[in-house]
Amino acid sequence: NAADCPVAVETLDDVPEHVLRGLPEDVRLFPSAVDKTRLGVWATKSILKGKKFGPFVGDKKKRSQV
Repeated sequence: NAADCPVAVETLDDVPEHVLRGLPEDVRLFPSAVDKTRLGVWATKSILKGKKFGPFVGDKKKRSQV
């Protein structure tokens, strides 16, 4: 029964330190608005189009895949 299984919730303790250090000043990790068990990336103010930050780790996706 799925109701009997606790759901693991991602926390800041699950995020590697280098990821936290690499976040831009105006970006924070908070519970996702899409999946409450995961962390999401939130901006504390508008980010200009084309602004780059990183390093990027992972597989790049096309816009149609996200």
